[in-house]
Amino acid sequence: MKEKIEYALQEIAKRENIEILYAVESGSRAWGFPSQDSDYDVRFLYRRAKDWYLKLEKTADHLEFPINEELDICGWDLDKTLRLLQKSNPALLEWLSSPIVYQENPQFIAELRRLSEKNMDEQRLIYHYLHMAEGNYREYLKKEQVRIKKYFYVLRPVLACMWIKEYHQRPPVEFEQLLVLPNLSTELLKVIDELLVRKKRGDELDLELAIPQLNIFLDEQLQFFAEYVKGLDKNPRLDSAELNNFFLKWVK
Repeated sequence: MKEKIEYALQEIAKRENIEILYAVESGSRAWGFPSQDSDYDVRFLYRRAKDWYLKLEKTADHLEFPINEELDICGWDLDKTLRLLQKSNPALLEWLSSPIVYQENPQFIAELRRLSEKNMDEQRLIYHYLHMAEGNYREYLKKEQVRIKKYFYVLRPVLACMWIKEYHQRPPVEFEQLLVLPNLSTELLKVIDELLVRKKRGDELDLELAIPQLNIFLDEQLQFFAEYVKGLDKNPRLDSAELNNFFLKWVK
């Protein structure tokens, strides 16, 4: 599949006359808990020739290619990437930390990561993960019988909130790395580990009885972070001059 993805990226670059600077996997495969039927969500950053950015008319700043049911590819132009970086966009920050990289310009991505480290907005990140957790919790886990695999889609953003509060850093992308957090009880980790083993083994984790221990933990954390995030200060945005310098360097 890696070869198929790399070939698809090469074809997109030729057809669109772009240079792909960075391409990674996002979603459940990057998080470390894909299902057997999970598709591949490939995300990339690209640049065009300098004259493209000098046009007066509005031009698209992203590309989307739903290749087939198995493969979905989309990318952001350099200018869009930097505007979103200034806002501490959580999706972009996860792409920059993805453990599955298909293509990269090493100098570009090293400089972009250094730039991103100057713009850590804890409040924005926690709001993002909190809303993700709350939405999935309401939709999938507030019943007597639940889609058991959906626990991962609530646990991961909740643990990400805990990571930000504990370490004042962007949380790791991979789910298992979040399990080193302090204050996670042995009993809770045992329940999570058992679910993770079943999911990796390919067991069908569909409708089962809700797991009270996990629901209690999630209820407590969601209530806590709903109040905690309100008291955080919003970080100032990254200086526009620094972003402009980066843009001008890489557009040339």
